[in-house]
Amino acid sequence: MTGPRVVLALLALLFAAPVMSAPSYADDYPSRPVKIIVPFGPGGPADVAARLLGNILQQSLGQAFVVENRAGAGGVIGTQEAAKSSADGYTLLMMSNTQTANESLLPLVQRKYDLMRDLVPIAPVNYSDLVIVVHPSVPARTLQEFIALAKSQPGKLNYASSGQGTPYHMAGELFKTMAGIDVVHVPYRNSGEARSGVIGGQEQMMIDAVPTMAPNIAEKQVRALATTGKIRSSVLPDVPMASEAGVPGYEATIWLGLMAPAGTPKPIIEKLNTAVNAIVKRPDIVRLWTQQGAVPMSMSPEEFDRFLREDIVKWADVVKKFEKP
Repeated sequence: MTGPRVVLALLALLFAAPVMSAPSYADDYPSRPVKIIVPFGPGGPADVAARLLGNILQQSLGQAFVVENRAGAGGVIGTQEAAKSSADGYTLLMMSNTQTANESLLPLVQRKYDLMRDLVPIAPVNYSDLVIVVHPSVPARTLQEFIALAKSQPGKLNYASSGQGTPYHMAGELFKTMAGIDVVHVPYRNSGEARSGVIGGQEQMMIDAVPTMAPNIAEKQVRALATTGKIRSSVLPDVPMASEAGVPGYEATIWLGLMAPAGTPKPIIEKLNTAVNAIVKRPDIVRLWTQQGAVPMSMSPEEFDRFLREDIVKWADVVKKFEKP
């Protein structure tokens, strides 16, 4: 075979190669340990969920899934690291609505990444309602009493969060706007430190995830005033919803999901999606999360992509309602 025939044969092999090799991406993956970047501190919902998923993924896929906490700048530092990592499936990002809120809360020059350009969705994990708590020294036993107290002392009360752009910060700002109060945002480096701040009495109020704050409520280290879901929490059934306790229409949650650097081969994304969806549907996992106040989420990568884009728009609308810090 010579001349044009050789060129045609080589071109045919060139264009056929990706089609023939594509299945091997998923067949061979993972062949070494996988890193899950958690852009928040240890002990929070994202960290706990990442470690649980990592342990089960290791059992099902045969390689270690190692969690690495890269907290800072309201989730930006860890997200930046994930976005610039190799698109080979060996670096994943455990993210939340912090990342979708940051798309409008922080300018691109400060983030240095565009969520939907530089990362690709894998699968959602779960969502949890939040709970509004105060330190026991605060003279308010109901949400309405707290709102009245805050209105009588504008700018004198503080609320803690795990950082700018986190679900707790956004929920706090939305609460301030809808309740018509002026309380001062005090950002901490992570949710554990913020929780310690309100338990220790340095801050008066915090909005935190039900699964992580429920033990502190049970120990009476804080007083629960309201939850933030559409229905009462199964974990805190005696605590009223904010919408029925003084702020009609108020609703806020924290959800978690997995993403990978843009360009990660689709067969790997699909393999991970299948594995994560299988985990969140396991009866023992559903039972565990239900006991903690978390609800499993299951979507295809395409469905999760639409979910993320809609959430970005949602938080952009919320950001418009309050002045950026």
